[in-house]
Amino acid sequence: MQFSPPLHPIIKTIIMKKLFFFFPMAFLISMTTWIAKPDSYTIKGIIVDENANPLIGASVLIAGTKKGTVSDANGYFGLSSPDSCVALSVSYTGYETLEYPNACAGQQLNIVIKESNLLMLSEVVVSSDKSPKRKKDRTAAMKIATPGYVQDEYEQPSLLMGDYEQPNFQTEDYDVINENRFLETTQNPLSTFSIDVDAASYSNMRRFINNGQLPPKDAVRIEEMINYFHYDYPQPKGEVPFEVITELGEFPGHPQHKLLHIALQGRKIPTDNLPASNLVFLVDVSGSMDEANKLPLLQSSLKMLVDQLRPQDRVALVTYAGSAGLVLAPTPGSEKIKIKDAIDNLEAGGSTAGGEGIKLAYKVAAEHLVKGGNNRVLLATDGDFNVGVSSDAELVRIIEKERESGIFLTVLGFGMGNYKDNKMQKLADSGNGNHAYIDNLSEAQKVLVSEFGGTIFTIAKDVKIQIEFNPAKVKGYRLIGYENRMLNKEDFNDDKKDAGELGSGHTVTALYEIIPFGVESPYLAKVDGLKYQKQEPDPKNGHDSEWVTVKLRYKQPEGQSSKLITAVVKDKDLRQRNSDNFRWAASVAQFGMLLRDSEFKGEITYENVIQMAQSAKGKDDEGYRTECIGLMKLAAGLKKNE
Repeated sequence: MQFSPPLHPIIKTIIMKKLFFFFPMAFLISMTTWIAKPDSYTIKGIIVDENANPLIGASVLIAGTKKGTVSDANGYFGLSSPDSCVALSVSYTGYETLEYPNACAGQQLNIVIKESNLLMLSEVVVSSDKSPKRKKDRTAAMKIATPGYVQDEYEQPSLLMGDYEQPNFQTEDYDVINENRFLETTQNPLSTFSIDVDAASYSNMRRFINNGQLPPKDAVRIEEMINYFHYDYPQPKGEVPFEVITELGEFPGHPQHKLLHIALQGRKIPTDNLPASNLVFLVDVSGSMDEANKLPLLQSSLKMLVDQLRPQDRVALVTYAGSAGLVLAPTPGSEKIKIKDAIDNLEAGGSTAGGEGIKLAYKVAAEHLVKGGNNRVLLATDGDFNVGVSSDAELVRIIEKERESGIFLTVLGFGMGNYKDNKMQKLADSGNGNHAYIDNLSEAQKVLVSEFGGTIFTIAKDVKIQIEFNPAKVKGYRLIGYENRMLNKEDFNDDKKDAGELGSGHTVTALYEIIPFGVESPYLAKVDGLKYQKQEPDPKNGHDSEWVTVKLRYKQPEGQSSKLITAVVKDKDLRQRNSDNFRWAASVAQFGMLLRDSEFKGEITYENVIQMAQSAKGKDDEGYRTECIGLMKLAAGLKKNE
């Protein structure tokens, strides 16, 4: 064994002094470096047009990457960057894409973009190497980052590059809507309908207007436009899972008429208190989904939903094209990377065996049914089924049979050109479910993140409303919208009759235009008097202060028997100054009547509707109402140029 000779005391002292100096300096240098080079920087700014108007929902990407965000309701954005200075790519429908070469943290950027006649976008092909490839150059105006939601940063597929094929809207399918007419109270004292919490019609309408054309008349479902928005309704206090709100006032479009506002506010259940979920993502990967605003947008949307899942939740992934297959067996919500990888690996191609996909998805959901939990199939498609079981009637029968197992259905629509709105409406209605149209990531954020509970978790099913009008107060009435939700009066007490579902935190709003007793109106058709029964209303019937009685029936999510609640609207409910909720819903309803060119629009004008909407906008943190007013203005311009 060898020993090193001891150091000379002087040498030892010198070494210790150097070490004493070196280590603090090294530590200081490392700390300085760590402080000087953070993991990320925040690039902030505002995006405006040439008139200094803020642009809501403009897309901001770090050039050469997929990392980006969108501007909020005031045009502001904040973007996390690995470098202190980066180049940005800023785009907005109808404006020239701007390359901003030197955006640095610590500055308040003021980015001005110019209007353009056409926005150049591209179609993305999903290939095996997952790299976007350009197709043949084409031009069109298509919107991916539509205004309306103040969105956090996101990682997304390259949805905003190059050109996009002009869609042929002639192949889109919508069921004919025959508007509800005015009915005379003495002959039709009861009005019965199923609630509707869908909002697909609004986002679809927005897509048309942002692409420079008014929507087809039958694409406008007024009740879905009204129910797209949040309202400041009180939360329920008792055991009933929703609160009933009524309000009576003047109808702005027809001064002599009244407007009855009926609303339901579903109880909002905190996410942590929601039951465990058994979800099956059923994804259309057929050839028709091979477009930028279809499968790539769908993948980004579902990954947003995955981020909301808890460890107790389970997700399976079923796909269909020429045939159906199980891509991912039920997987805990804690394994988010695994679930997202399965979604990322999806590729489009082939025909569309939607019926087979639906059967397999329900089979997987049934095999892993969670008793007392949330069992649901989420169908994501453009609705273009063309192989095997594909007719509406056959698909509806499959869905109606499967819903008896307690498995609900959510339908997410994507794309344009061949979009089958009518088919997806039927499937959602038959499957105890809801229907949303996803035209951009902001809408995905709204439906699958902000409204996660309402979209995924049902708190009441088969909810029906029946209104009895007092002929001593109401000469005639018309339900605005809900044409495809009307029920026979006998259906109200029939617990076997299917109706709509209400989700956690959801609101439902319905409007009746009323012709008061004693008012003459050209909208009330003349009907021959009845021979065998009394028609004249009795003004002294003992209910002379009552306008209507509102009755509602609903079932618990797993219940079979309905419960009844009632409310009465009286003279005291007639207000001189109505709430923002009332006036906003009225303005949106009138907007829908103008878009439909309704025979009942009377003297309603875009100018008056916009004015009312602006006065009733109220608190609008998320920018949805501001966006709607912008759409009203765009639609007014499009109408003038027809």
